[in-house]
Amino acid sequence: MIGYICKYAPIEVLESMGAKMERIEPDVTNFSQAEIRMHPNICSFAKGVLETVMEKDYEGIILTTCCDSIRRLYDVLKEEFPDKFIYMLDTPRLVKEVGVDLYEQRIRAMIRAYEEFSGKSFDEKVFLEYLKGKEEPQQNGVKDRSLNIGILGARANENIGKILEQRGANVAFDLTCTGVGRRLFWDEKEPLKEYARGLLSQFPCMRMEQAANRDELIRRYADSVDGIIYHTVQFCDNYAYEYAWLKDWLKKPLLLLETDYTKQSYGQILTRIEAFLESLQKENMQKKGRKPAKKMEGKNRMYVLGIDSGSTSTNAVIMDQDRKMKAFSVVRTGAKSGESAEKVLEDVLEKAGLSREDISWIVSTGYGRVSIPFADENVTEISCHGKGAHYFNPQIRTILDIGGQDSKAIKLSENGEVKDFVMNDKCAAGTGRFLEMIARTLEVSLDELGAIALTSTEEIEITSMCSVFAESEVISLIANNKEKNDISNGVCNAIAGKAYGLLRRVGLEPGFMMTGGVAKNPGVVRAVEKKLGEKLYICEEPEIVGATGAALYALEQYEG
Repeated sequence: MIGYICKYAPIEVLESMGAKMERIEPDVTNFSQAEIRMHPNICSFAKGVLETVMEKDYEGIILTTCCDSIRRLYDVLKEEFPDKFIYMLDTPRLVKEVGVDLYEQRIRAMIRAYEEFSGKSFDEKVFLEYLKGKEEPQQNGVKDRSLNIGILGARANENIGKILEQRGANVAFDLTCTGVGRRLFWDEKEPLKEYARGLLSQFPCMRMEQAANRDELIRRYADSVDGIIYHTVQFCDNYAYEYAWLKDWLKKPLLLLETDYTKQSYGQILTRIEAFLESLQKENMQKKGRKPAKKMEGKNRMYVLGIDSGSTSTNAVIMDQDRKMKAFSVVRTGAKSGESAEKVLEDVLEKAGLSREDISWIVSTGYGRVSIPFADENVTEISCHGKGAHYFNPQIRTILDIGGQDSKAIKLSENGEVKDFVMNDKCAAGTGRFLEMIARTLEVSLDELGAIALTSTEEIEITSMCSVFAESEVISLIANNKEKNDISNGVCNAIAGKAYGLLRRVGLEPGFMMTGGVAKNPGVVRAVEKKLGEKLYICEEPEIVGATGAALYALEQYEG
């Protein structure tokens, strides 16, 4: 078995020689081997490939010169597996005739190397017959489904396509660096040269020359879809730059999705894709002129419930048919989200003076939304926070939500629909958990931490936002006899700086609101307002904004 990673790899050449080829799809939980053998800032995809190769018995690996991370991967593999066929194929940047000639020469050099390694021989006639009988994978194309989504950017994790299909969306095209759909060219007289031409005729890689017209091709493909997911891999700067460039001129909804290519990234992929699809579905309904639901009439009141299962709190809101809040409840999330959900359900029903049978529809949201068995449906916290914020204040255009384990910046339209969002959920820095850790280090309660920050008299800068390093920095400040209120203020300013960076990514449109448990921290609120130069709107109970949005979704769903 020979593994490969790039769409420019001449896999049919080796298959015609009897080799079995397999595209390497990293599906790892950690980079334990890669951390020993590679630099920490190497692309996480390259690390994942190394982990996979270390675990699986490949005869050889074919790599291409797509970036420095893959070049470093080649060096490591050559050192680790001197007895295997580890080959780096230098793919030309040129797509013109000179590039075709050059690539044919380099493929022939690879063939000679494999012949020497394996003892097998390459026969152009056998290769030609193999190409003629080869079935070509095709792009899905636009289908008559609720949403057609295109995928661009760096190599996409297969979970992206699976999630889209499971949610009823069609993958219209996958133009990532290893997307399917290449055409196989052949010619009776010069089979290898025409084959090389076919490889270079695929949707151009980022490293190809400008004459490849990558931007114009993206424009043509984008015209046929409802939205585009742009995928980048951690530490892959090239594609991050292209996304920023495309966002300026491509008039299509774009979702930036950065992953580290581990199994643990599934949660962040799921939340972001679901929120993106929810916003597109809402937009499609509006374009199709869906009539608003009729208000229910009659003597009997109708009630719905929204429940937000977060990492630190589980919140519930009961709303009636007139969109008036009947009751709400906030409980601390325990070891099992399902048990916390049962607890908050019991509490909010008691406060409302209702029974379970009085509730017509239940929508769950938050990271634990799929673990609530009594919910009728679930909606992402992105969409719910947008709807909840608009309910409390229709003038809100930008939301900062800092919860227990993540931070979000959400941009809203004048109708309260989500226009854009970014999330930080791969690091505890700047979240409620981060504040809890600092409070324990300072030996103050979480409520005190924000209050004492307001009495600070000395500006202290916390230079590291890594939770582990920041805690060490705080311990050092305590050892230097710095006051707790000054340290607390420094921590609040550091969180505000991180939050401001998130907000800038969606756009600093006035009408700012802060939600989540950290919105109760006056020190953080003051620091964020200072950064923005604007006042933040904070509702009476900022932890129930998501649950309120879920209740509104439940009401719309039941009415519709």
